[in-house]
Amino acid sequence: MTHDRDGRGIIQWGWAGRALEQISGDLQVVVAFHGGALVALIDGLGHGPEAAAAAAAAAPILEAHAREPVQSLIQRCHEAIRRTRGVVMTLASFTARDSSMRWVGVGNVSGVLLRHRGTPEHRNEALVPRGGVVGYQLPPLRVETLTVATGDTVIMATDGIRDAFTAGIAIDNSPQEIAESILARFARGSDDAHVVAARYLGGDP
Repeated sequence: MTHDRDGRGIIQWGWAGRALEQISGDLQVVVAFHGGALVALIDGLGHGPEAAAAAAAAAPILEAHAREPVQSLIQRCHEAIRRTRGVVMTLASFTARDSSMRWVGVGNVSGVLLRHRGTPEHRNEALVPRGGVVGYQLPPLRVETLTVATGDTVIMATDGIRDAFTAGIAIDNSPQEIAESILARFARGSDDAHVVAARYLGGDP
């Protein structure tokens, strides 16, 4: 199942996902707001209905407070979903004013930033998430701030996607095409699998 969306001039994005059972425990949240956009990928622990319920409990928190700093969003989710089995998640928040992206991860949702035009000062980056579970055991959070340029693309993938998923990516393809290609080539088949790709456009809505 795939979808394609535009982020009101800040980002262009797409996703691709596959459930191991009838319902997936993986869920993306993308919210554009004045001057910025939030991109998040949530993975409920395990799979099936209880994993999906945990992810679904976290999603509206992110949607309602998308403008807040990413560490505050994770803390809000942690407090709100304690009665669920918990989730792991990666968040990236874009700000057009200073062409920056702040991202943070808890658990094993991978995040990479692929530069449209790489230079020694602007290299591809990989997020280093902290071990833990949102809603159960939250680690000290480490937020990284990166400068982004038009065309730079963030890709997030749950652990149902093999680690080598950046291999062979055609960076000039649309985010939707990138997400679909990664799912088709790197889904494990033993867990829910989900990819979200978001390209920074640099505009202000």
